[in-house]
Amino acid sequence: MKVAGVILAGGQARRMGGGDKGLLPLHGRPVLSRIVARLAPQVETMVLNANGDAIRFSEFGLPVVADSIAGHAGPLAGVLAGMDWAAANGYEALVSVASDSPFFPLDLVKRLLEARQKQGTPLAMAHSPKPGGGFFRQPTFTLYRVSDREALRKSLENGLRKVILWTGPMGCATCIFEEPDAFFNINTPQDLAIAEARK
Repeated sequence: MKVAGVILAGGQARRMGGGDKGLLPLHGRPVLSRIVARLAPQVETMVLNANGDAIRFSEFGLPVVADSIAGHAGPLAGVLAGMDWAAANGYEALVSVASDSPFFPLDLVKRLLEARQKQGTPLAMAHSPKPGGGFFRQPTFTLYRVSDREALRKSLENGLRKVILWTGPMGCATCIFEEPDAFFNINTPQDLAIAEARK
């Protein structure tokens, strides 16, 4: 199966004061540099989902696709943009990752594919442990089937916004990652300081 990756960078970063979280400096380079480095060995190609002037991402050498659904429709709109790009370039599957989570697993895609196969579902979503037991869903780290893009487009046009409300009915495997901070994401200046202190 040919797998592409989409880095979701279309959010408004309100808690960070606006701007692009992926362009914030972390360990002397943009957060997005770390995202690209972790994802590149796991997929055949990557595309960046972001809105506005794409030139601000030119240093990363990635194609940039904007949301086709107006009004900041959330990560699913970015997934759809990635699906459309992947379909046009001959890819069957798409893995989404967040542009503000610089420590996600280096075997993310492999394990999502395995979970999908073992559980007999078209999709797979990462889960991480809760401190008191159970697991958090990590909806921005999901494996999609590109052929489902028209179904996703219709759902978005009908107002659906939450990833889990779309992936659940479609059939989505649970892929558990035991590492407690694997999906740590940078939402605030305090989060950035925590990430900076981490090696």
